[in-house]
Amino acid sequence: MPRVTASPAVSPAVSEGVLDQLFGALADPTRRALLMRLVARGEASATVLAGAFPLTRQAVVKHLQALQEAGLVVPERVGREVRFRAQPEQLANAVGWLLDAGASWDRRIDRLRAR
Repeated sequence: MPRVTASPAVSPAVSEGVLDQLFGALADPTRRALLMRLVARGEASATVLAGAFPLTRQAVVKHLQALQEAGLVVPERVGREVRFRAQPEQLANAVGWLLDAGASWDRRIDRLRAR
C-alpha cells in the first residue's frame, strides 16, 4: 500500500461546509459524469448536456446547480444561452483533505506497529 508522506494542507479558509458541499456534489455519479464531460469537451449548455445523457434538461440543470454551489462549474451567459464550464481547481480542496486524512491514518498505523 502506498504511503502518504506529504500532504498539501487544506487551506484554513476552507470550512467543513465547503468540503461537505464538494463531496456531496461528487457523491452523485450523474454529477461526476457531467463534470467529466465538461472537463473533457469544454463548456456546454444544459440543453447540449441533456442530449448527451439520458436526462431531461430540467434534471441536468438541477445537477449543474449542485456542481455550481460546490464551486465545480461556472455558468456564463452567451447571448440567450447559459453555458457551463468546469472549474476543477476546487478539487484541490478535496485532494488536500484526502491526503491529510491519509497521512493521519499512516501516523496512527505507525504508532500501532511501534507498540
